[in-house]
Amino acid sequence: MPRPYDLVIIGLGSAGLTAARFASAELGLRVAAIERDRVGGDCLWSGCVPSKSLARSARSAHEARRAVDFGVRTGEITVDLPSVWRRIRDVQGVIAAGDDSPERVADWGVDLYSGTASVIGARRVRVDQEDGATDLDTRNILLCTGSRARVPHISGLADVDYLTNESLFALDAPPASLAVIGGGPFAVESAQALNRLGVEVTLFEALDRLLSRDEPALAARVAEVLRAEGVDVRLSTAVTGVRSESGGVVVETAEGDSRASAVLLASGRTANVESLSLDRLGIAAGPDGISVDARSRTIVSSIYAVGDAAAGRSLFTHSAAHDAVMAVRDMFLPGRGAAATLVPWVTFSDPQLAHVGMTAAEARERFGERRVRVTRFDLSDTDRARIDSTPEGMVMVVTARGKVVGGHILAPEAGEMIQELALAVRFSMSIRELGEIVHVYPTMSTGISQMVAEQVFRRIRRLRRVAKLSRLMG
Repeated sequence: MPRPYDLVIIGLGSAGLTAARFASAELGLRVAAIERDRVGGDCLWSGCVPSKSLARSARSAHEARRAVDFGVRTGEITVDLPSVWRRIRDVQGVIAAGDDSPERVADWGVDLYSGTASVIGARRVRVDQEDGATDLDTRNILLCTGSRARVPHISGLADVDYLTNESLFALDAPPASLAVIGGGPFAVESAQALNRLGVEVTLFEALDRLLSRDEPALAARVAEVLRAEGVDVRLSTAVTGVRSESGGVVVETAEGDSRASAVLLASGRTANVESLSLDRLGIAAGPDGISVDARSRTIVSSIYAVGDAAAGRSLFTHSAAHDAVMAVRDMFLPGRGAAATLVPWVTFSDPQLAHVGMTAAEARERFGERRVRVTRFDLSDTDRARIDSTPEGMVMVVTARGKVVGGHILAPEAGEMIQELALAVRFSMSIRELGEIVHVYPTMSTGISQMVAEQVFRRIRRLRRVAKLSRLMG
């Protein structure tokens, strides 16, 4: 009988790959990994990598059109959509040939199985393959099965060839026009990018705002940018039905019908847990994921779940990778490994919208109105914004009892700036302590120091009399 594995990982997306490397290459454990599709998962093949590659091409087109504002005349701008899609695949290929390749996984010492996995015991996993089934015995199991696009209950949707993030990037080029259903990060990013590349986009959001987890004022600015660029943003507009018509689709709402070449679903995610057969072990699992504790353990102590497969977790590549390492640490090393509780995120629109910690509303609910203060600074007042002609931007810092509990940035490279505010939240810094950091000039981050300086100057003005007195006294 073969020796049991120390760890069997189900799913080789961002979380599974990170866990496999850490457990096998770094800790020297005996590890098996099971993947039913392609190594790299959603992030590489239909998520972060293709969507951000698309956004980069779109930004190039947008900057080319704006070049005349900087004294550069480029002539007529044309977009070769098939070439954009080929570039996306080229980027994916480069990444897939690196750490996201089966060969690299084997180099780490991991036994890779291709097939569909199910959990048939607290320490046993079955792999169903074309030539039969293989049972793997193991000390621990880590579930990293990810998620897929959620399909909403809309009349007629099942009869329409709708697109999701999985199928959009499998095309050779996008449709001429799109109806985007949803108002989250993927919806916003896709709507703006495709519009910049010449696709006519209408975005339908049932809520009265985009990006419902972000600061409302900054999300509203993102909506304004999209509208100014030509995206038809329809808030408080629920889609009630969809039907095919004349080679395209008709989207039905209470306000009337709209036509497009295709529909893109961007209204949330569903955890990939159905095939795991967890119910036989009494492990709760559903569309929102698998029930786990703060250490990513299910009610069966040898079985863990992380990333999109775990209920209540942030659906981001970076948090999934972090939690995967912490789960392996919890399994095999002294002490405990806890999942991340502070996770920054970025909506990669242009400008980007970055978020860490609490919104102002969340802080007021937790600490009370009187203990919370919101400090804002308009980044259009920075010299960097003037140099780059980027008027849209703001920093918002939320403090409670004088300590930073939330940070929000709307800026072209907000994702690069948010880490500073993440550190401020993590270590309970005050705004004054943020101001003690010297920021490089001219950068957008000088807006943070300018924001702090304004606060400090307001306090210092109270000391004018003292300063004048010291002058009189020599």
